[in-house]
Amino acid sequence: MNRSRRKFLKAVAAVTAMSSQLKDLQTASHAEQARKKSIGKIKTIETFTQGPVSIVRVRTDSGAEGCGQIAPFNADISALVLHRQIAPHVLGKDPADIDSIVDRCIEANYKFPWSYVCRALAGVDTALWDLRGKAENKSVCELLGGKPRPIAVYGSSMSRDIKPADEADRLARLKDTRGFRAFKIRIGKVCGHDQDQWPGRTEALVPAVRKAIGDDVSLLVDANSCYTPAKAIEVGKMLEDYSVRHFEEPCPYWELEWTAQVAAALNVPVAGGEQDNDLAQWRRMIRMHAVDIVQPDICYVGGLTRAMRVAAMAADAKLPCVPHSANVSMVSVFTLHTLGAIPNAGPFMEFSIEPTDWTTQLYEPALNVQDGKVAIPDGPGWGVTVNPKWLAKAERGVSEHR
Repeated sequence: MNRSRRKFLKAVAAVTAMSSQLKDLQTASHAEQARKKSIGKIKTIETFTQGPVSIVRVRTDSGAEGCGQIAPFNADISALVLHRQIAPHVLGKDPADIDSIVDRCIEANYKFPWSYVCRALAGVDTALWDLRGKAENKSVCELLGGKPRPIAVYGSSMSRDIKPADEADRLARLKDTRGFRAFKIRIGKVCGHDQDQWPGRTEALVPAVRKAIGDDVSLLVDANSCYTPAKAIEVGKMLEDYSVRHFEEPCPYWELEWTAQVAAALNVPVAGGEQDNDLAQWRRMIRMHAVDIVQPDICYVGGLTRAMRVAAMAADAKLPCVPHSANVSMVSVFTLHTLGAIPNAGPFMEFSIEPTDWTTQLYEPALNVQDGKVAIPDGPGWGVTVNPKWLAKAERGVSEHR
């Protein structure tokens, strides 16, 4: 075969291959266009508010829908913000363009940083992820590249009123009955200016709990912005003596330099970030190594999309991510799916051990601890269904695209 013929055949093969690739791309593009057309545009955003919780339901003009949740507490205010300041930038848009929608909502509200805007945005963002999962018949965890499975959780105490002996006893019982392999307790006082909940409580609580749960169970503590750096370091040295593996929010969370000073001085890892919702602040926090463990709250930071960006920043810095999930509303469902997918997930997820009437029968199936783990719901979207009876009792608000 002469050289010219070989060149000709190679050229034909290259053109054929390129033509095949173009056809594949066109087929994929047509499929994507068909999928978008079948889903439609965002037509309505509804809020259902009852007590500390507001559920968000997004529907398209084709009838596709998804459910999410606004950040708990003062949810009625966040729902108002959603309809007034978020909905106008979401209605009529393609529900698949979640990143663009999220960024548009933040930038359009640049004069209102950041808390209530982000709390409201979280409801829309998480509803859109649910909608997408249902449209593709995949769990959110799978959309993120993960696989639904049981996730190890730590039993998170929310109480500072409980006596050290009583706290130790109840955690030991939970270890035996539900298989927890880690617990978190509350030390100091919320924004306590170096004061304890009552004199000597922290110094009595930590050893009592350690003795009750044994050395083979991980012990975490949360100071909720209690200490100045000097006091935090003093308390941290005591925590090291009892093999505490997570010292959360030792200083007022807005004092990043204080927290960084504590992190640099201690061997016990410092955790934080649950309150932070500004991604620029997150970049600064991670760059200055203010914390060793990052804890974005999916509902506080503005939804799954923004929480995943924080997790990616932390992964680049080789820091673990353990999102804050201090109640068993839908934020715990969101967090399970996230931890099932991110590569830098911490060893345990936060799971409240406190009874909360306002989350009872909010959705099904309920989350249950078995052998110290909670399974990621494996149905499409978030894999849970909001209780219709709960919705019927809630105050409804609606924004509609006309």
